[in-house]
Amino acid sequence: MRTLEERAAEVAAAFPASGLFADKEWLVTPQAFGLSAELVEALEKLGHRLLLFTQACNELYHLSVAGRQPGWVAEYLDRGKPAELVRLARKKEWRAEIPRVIRPDLVLTAEGFTIAELDTVPGGIGLTAWLNETYAGLGDAVIGGARGMVDGFASIAPGADILVSEEAATYRPEMEWIAARTGQRVCAAENYPVPVERAEEARRVYRFFELFDLGNIPGSDAVLKAAEAGFLEVTPPVKPYLEEKLWFGLFWMRPLREYWRRALGDRNFVALQQCIPQTWILNPEPLPHHAVIPGLEVNGWEEVGRFSQKDRELILKISGFSELGWGCRGVSVGSDLSQEAWQEAVRGAVAGFERNPYILQRFHKGRQVSHPYWDRETGEIRELRGRVRLCPYYFVREKKADLCGALATICPADKKLLHGMRDAILAPARAGE
Repeated sequence: MRTLEERAAEVAAAFPASGLFADKEWLVTPQAFGLSAELVEALEKLGHRLLLFTQACNELYHLSVAGRQPGWVAEYLDRGKPAELVRLARKKEWRAEIPRVIRPDLVLTAEGFTIAELDTVPGGIGLTAWLNETYAGLGDAVIGGARGMVDGFASIAPGADILVSEEAATYRPEMEWIAARTGQRVCAAENYPVPVERAEEARRVYRFFELFDLGNIPGSDAVLKAAEAGFLEVTPPVKPYLEEKLWFGLFWMRPLREYWRRALGDRNFVALQQCIPQTWILNPEPLPHHAVIPGLEVNGWEEVGRFSQKDRELILKISGFSELGWGCRGVSVGSDLSQEAWQEAVRGAVAGFERNPYILQRFHKGRQVSHPYWDRETGEIRELRGRVRLCPYYFVREKKADLCGALATICPADKKLLHGMRDAILAPARAGE
């Protein structure tokens, strides 16, 4: 039986020589993060619900374009997008295509969890695969098992080339690690050699970069043309509207309630209401003098800017098509800012509506947990008191969203934004607390 110190040292020794995240470190733990049976069951159900939600988002956009749902839905989602990208996103041949990896960012709360956001081009796939393999080797019952992430990723893009942009270069080592196990190859998106004629079967490509980055990728035009011609099969699909955070705002809009109920079913609709935080889109259009923004009970965003610190348990986020749309950039936590800084953040968000819409969300504080980590300098096991961001990975295959692994990021309790950092623990999730 290994001691905790021996287990931690074994994990550290197994770390790939080329790393997993470029120039990133985290705290090593001797054991996977335990989840209750109830929470594991909830995660299994969540995959199905988020698949339905993603399909409903995709369909709502096309119905809006066709005039069978409100036109302002597509207007919101197309803001700031190049016309050519909008045209490709509406291609009839790609209508049913959705991302084949669904990863929500969950904050574990006293009541269960809340979904901070939904990522359709997520990092952490290779990292979580390595963690699962490593901790399974120590005997931990990790979610998905030792090969769940590897086999899941291989199944959604078999034999695909993985295109990584310079913007996403931090994640290149983890993609190279998993590619070595799946028989795929990692290629620079900037100079990818696209096929120039039709083969018997289209070459598969896994797109590991956000669509906002296309302007910085010299070879992206050739990739898009080859995809449109049928020479390349690209996943996630070329649909920038599916990479927007404002879907949560649309989910909470009263005029769309019946659409969501029909598309999701009553039970799934109510279940998602319980874990998707109330969200608003910062549209600067003035309201009638007698109207208020539901849930905020104000007549305009200037009033939100004047909220007291007690009332500012809110998060302001840029919605998507921007270099600030990932990695906790473009995010403001209302209760952490001065009154002046909060007002300025709200005004800036409203002013940017035409090109980069922002959303406002209720902030849900994570519950505190304790988890062991290894002090590399002393060799001792210590305890970190922190809050957890849990990222389950669902791979969409045969019309099902299979839970193949989950990454727990345990951040110090004084951190409001939960993400990978030097003083956080990264661990695979396992069944059993």
